[in-house]
Amino acid sequence: MELAEALKVFLSLVLLLQWLCSSSSSTFAFSQGEEQSLEGVLGDQNYEYKYPFIKRASTFKSPPSSSTSSNGGKHREYDYIVIGGGTAGCPLAATLSEKFSVLVLERGGVPFDNYNVSYMQNFHLSLADTSPSSSSQCFISTDGVFNSRARVLGGGTCINAGFYTRASSSYVKRVGWDPKLVNESYPWIEDRIVHRPKLAPWQRAVRDSLLEVGISPFNGFTYDHKHGTKVGGTIFDDQGRRNTAAELLSSGNPENLTVLIYATVQKIVFDTSGSKPKATGVVFKDENGDHHEAILSTKPGREVILSSGAIGSPQLLLLSGIGPKVDLEKLNIPVVLDNKNVGKNMQDNPLNTVFIPSNKPVQQSLIQTVGVTNMGVYIEASSGFGQSRDSIQRHHGIVSAEIGQLSTIPPKQRTKAAIQAFKDNKQDLPYEAFMGGFILEKLASPKSKGELSLINTNADDNPSVTFNYFSHPLDLKHCVEGIRVVEKIVESKPFINYTRLDKASLDRLLNMSVQANVNLIPRHTNDTSSLEQFCKDTVITIWHYHGGCNVGKVVAPDYRVLGVEGVRVVDGSTFSDSPGTNPQATVMMMGRYMGVQILRERLGEAA
Repeated sequence: MELAEALKVFLSLVLLLQWLCSSSSSTFAFSQGEEQSLEGVLGDQNYEYKYPFIKRASTFKSPPSSSTSSNGGKHREYDYIVIGGGTAGCPLAATLSEKFSVLVLERGGVPFDNYNVSYMQNFHLSLADTSPSSSSQCFISTDGVFNSRARVLGGGTCINAGFYTRASSSYVKRVGWDPKLVNESYPWIEDRIVHRPKLAPWQRAVRDSLLEVGISPFNGFTYDHKHGTKVGGTIFDDQGRRNTAAELLSSGNPENLTVLIYATVQKIVFDTSGSKPKATGVVFKDENGDHHEAILSTKPGREVILSSGAIGSPQLLLLSGIGPKVDLEKLNIPVVLDNKNVGKNMQDNPLNTVFIPSNKPVQQSLIQTVGVTNMGVYIEASSGFGQSRDSIQRHHGIVSAEIGQLSTIPPKQRTKAAIQAFKDNKQDLPYEAFMGGFILEKLASPKSKGELSLINTNADDNPSVTFNYFSHPLDLKHCVEGIRVVEKIVESKPFINYTRLDKASLDRLLNMSVQANVNLIPRHTNDTSSLEQFCKDTVITIWHYHGGCNVGKVVAPDYRVLGVEGVRVVDGSTFSDSPGTNPQATVMMMGRYMGVQILRERLGEAA
């Protein structure tokens, strides 16, 4: 063994030994520096064996004639360029690679062996990391609600709560999908990365309480979307390790598949000399800041496919010159196609949570049980994430007492000063104040709509996003009805039996929780106006935002972008409604579904 190789192995072993010796905690929670060191020692050396087609963006060889080329040498053209290796992009790329050459451009890194991504107990830590290299990129809508978008191979499946449930048959029919292919595409996902959860005590109590208050029947464990109470699937295995959409890439053809990480697409390149603008490739930036151009092949059927999510896909269309002409001209973006609908009809399913204190530590759990009501709301639950020692002392982003799940500070009052004041005050709060869990109430089909627009031409920056939560009166009505269901759940026998709180203990914990600025059910729930204000003041997100590239407005029913050739959008930005109680199953299914559809379009029976 050469000296350099021996030294590399020695240093790796030293780093690994340091980590093992310092891991006295029951959870894997690392600082940013520790996390990056471990990812380098464990992740970078492991994933290359299973995923040899994943490379850093700087290894790409641009065509010698490209004006953006920073290096010459061998290059290739691609049948498909998929922008975004996320929830839809990974199954889409894996499927297309069965027959055609595919380049995936992902702006983030890999999720493999990133402990804050990979383990359920660190769910809150990955969302709390706001560094430039984080797997989640925080953004704040103009409504004042803190939110996150994924920045990692595997997309939202790497940072979400893991719940897996299909869309309803009525949703599939409304969208116009082929039911047979849909029912073939879901199992393709499920067989690879989905599990049946081991129900946590908090989840069992919520299940039994939902049934007692009339959210029936009990549908048992099922992936299907059914009214009543059910236990759904999860992408966490029985050891709490997360499986992500990135793992679906292993089902692709490695000879046809290239995945570049840390590749931030700047724009789609168009040939505008014909009757319609035609996509010819994309320009992207690598991790060193160098720009490259990836070129589509000249074969019929070649396409750029946007799978960058409900924030990234409309943003990239705008950066590429497709959008409202007046807005593009303000930023000196050459107009390729004037379409006033790009970025419009943005929606987010508002979430309101109620913290239920306990007089004992509660096992951590993310969403496993769900109540599908007939009043336009879904009831879900999580537990144990407020009580870990570091949760009391540290800022944990959207799942923190400062600005997220616990906060009673109204959205537009969540200023840096207010957040800092709360952080300072909570240092002396007793650990007991944060023991317990949440009941979550999410609107199924909000009527309120907003929009997305560019702030600048920097693809790394977030655009401006507005959701206009509760601007439609029906949304407020449904929220109030949902909070009243939550009140009944908390007062039900199964829940009281689980928390085992007598009135004195409950009053004591409630008073402590008030000091901790924790979301609690208003005392006067018969007062509709009070509950409406509660809904507005405590609204947060569960990251199910969608829209911006709606069918019939921006894309056709086959998801081709209207008015141009060679571009499709395949992700949640095309949705007019969020599918099922949680959309990740359907977004992954959509990637597989559209991959098969495209293969059939081009190859017919040969597909």
